[in-house]
Amino acid sequence: MAHHAPTPALRPANPHFSSGPCAKRPGYSLAALDGAMLGRSHRAKQPKARLLEIITRARALLGMPEDWRLGIVPASDTGAVELALWSLLGPRPVDVLAFESFSEGWANDIVKQLKLRDARVLRADYGDLPDLTLVDPAHDVVFTWNGTTSGVRVPNADWIAADREGLAICDATSAAFAMPLAWDKLDVVTWSWQKVLGGEGAHGMLALSPRAVARLESHTPAWPMPKIFRLTKGGKLIEGVFQGETINTPSMLAVEDALDGLRWAERIGGLPALIARSEASLAAISAWVEKSDWAKFLARNPATRSSTSICLAIKAPWFERLAPASQAEAAKKIASLLEAEGVAYDIASYRDAPPGLRIWAGATVEPADIAALLPWLDWAAAEIAAQYASLAAE
Repeated sequence: MAHHAPTPALRPANPHFSSGPCAKRPGYSLAALDGAMLGRSHRAKQPKARLLEIITRARALLGMPEDWRLGIVPASDTGAVELALWSLLGPRPVDVLAFESFSEGWANDIVKQLKLRDARVLRADYGDLPDLTLVDPAHDVVFTWNGTTSGVRVPNADWIAADREGLAICDATSAAFAMPLAWDKLDVVTWSWQKVLGGEGAHGMLALSPRAVARLESHTPAWPMPKIFRLTKGGKLIEGVFQGETINTPSMLAVEDALDGLRWAERIGGLPALIARSEASLAAISAWVEKSDWAKFLARNPATRSSTSICLAIKAPWFERLAPASQAEAAKKIASLLEAEGVAYDIASYRDAPPGLRIWAGATVEPADIAALLPWLDWAAAEIAAQYASLAAE
């Protein structure tokens, strides 16, 4: 009969460690949405002012340059990235960094959907970054700042040329509000409400540098453009999109929720405080991993480890002896056990990633909850190890 270790005494106050949609801010309740403009037209004066308020507060929090434009677009971060790819690519060769599932998706769109002949995919396995020195400053470059499914981030933007001729198009959905973004090295930045500030899904944010706007106004794509992707009319930028005039109908309930997250971020000290919370959680997990006999980071280089989507692989001998399918099953069992105990929801690794665990540690997650979770990880791993040991003994 398998030995059962006692469960840890302390539980996380909030067991929500999902990588998207992510935990709501501490102290959240639906009462925060009482002022929502429900049943109103998003084109009316007051609701439109709410949409513009999201843009204004997000710009200020992120320290976005004055000459950049920021708009709300459909279909979450995916919609924002696709809009950028379909609208901007074509005039130059393009380099795509693919090192996890979402960046692999952008590479697939560029090569197989847009069928750009001058596309070069620079790949790396889960846990690594491609060789950033291979990026050609004469090319456009498409990349994720933080690989949500691999727990690998770019360490900085030093590899992007200041005098680049191409555009730097950055999917920053699990980085914005938790990691400093180098605006001077970027031309397009996208994110969604459902990540670091814990907003609701379906709405994306698209930030454009003056160079990106110049490309939009000078370049006509060779392919048909769906209505929800169109940012120009008669060769000129549709400025209203960047003043709260959304391309399609937004949810005013989700708008109120997004504003609540932005106001919370301001109250706790803005971007430095948001980054510090995320980094504190990574530091706690790093100290724990250093002593762990069964868990390791999927990201091999400490300089590229994500502070938001923290991905762990399993190095225990019992696990490494299993066939790949059994490894995936064992990792899911650890996550399921934690869910059944009500201490951690949705922390199985992403379906395309190596088997392991993925713990969200964005700004809305309390570092104290991360600290409380760590003994539970040890407990669950020991329970599942015991199950496999008893199976092997039979």
